[in-house]
Formats: sequence, structure tokens, C-alpha cells
Amino acid sequence: MLAVMFFAFIIQVVSRYFFNMPTGWTSELTVIMWLWLVLWGAAFVVREDEEIRFDLLYGSVRKGVQRVMVICTALVLIALFLISLPASWDYVTFMKIQSSAYLKIRFDWLFSIYIIFAVAVVCRYIWILARALGARWPGKKPHQTGPQA
Repeated sequence: MLAVMFFAFIIQVVSRYFFNMPTGWTSELTVIMWLWLVLWGAAFVVREDEEIRFDLLYGSVRKGVQRVMVICTALVLIALFLISLPASWDYVTFMKIQSSAYLKIRFDWLFSIYIIFAVAVVCRYIWILARALGARWPGKKPHQTGPQA
């Protein structure tokens, strides 16, 4: 997606400044690629520890309180995304009536990445919630048997 954005940008610069023939489809393609890149990346590429957060409060409390904060955050985000999903689906499917100006791509296809993103976020936070509730939470020590080193 970054390569497509880069080449569309180069085509735009060359066509505008060397041939004096600006093209609109390159700008449209760049915006579409940016939208898909950000949402696809946030859904499937960025790990939880790479997300940008304001964690001054989170980092200053004990592991047990951090766990409660993670559980509350996960529950709220899961609920909000699930509540908004039907309305988002309705909007995306409604947008089939319009298409992009230059490339003539239907908006429901362009905006479908948001539905994929929302479902991925729900799945990610279900996983985070399960980890926070289970034995795999980083702050919880597994039960040790045998001599300790």
C-alpha cells in the first residue's frame, strides 16, 4: 500500500510539473491507500505493546490495579465496537449508491475496511480480556512446584 501511494505520488508530480497535466486519480488513490493502510495496520499489524497510549496513570499503579484497568478498558471497547457495528454495517452497505470521483470504486467497497477493522478490534480485545482474566497475565506468577532457584 505504501508502494502504491509512493508511485501514485510520483506520477502526480511528474504529470503536473513536467507535462502540465494534473491527474485527479492519483490523489484519490493515495487517499484510499492511506485509509486502508491505517485501518488494516491497526487491525492486523500493530501489536498491543506498539499502540500509542497515554499510560502515565497505568504505569504508576500496582499490577493488580493494572489488571483491573485492562479488564475495564477491554469490556468498554468490546461493548462500544459491538454496539456500533450494526450502524456501521448499515452505513457501509448504504454507500453502495455512491462511487469515487475518478476511479469509480463503490464506497461500500472502500469503506468495508472499517468493518474488518472493527471486528478485528473486538477479537483483539476479547483476547486481551481473556489474558487479563486468565493465568497468562504478565503480572500473575504461575504456580511453581519444586525448589526455587
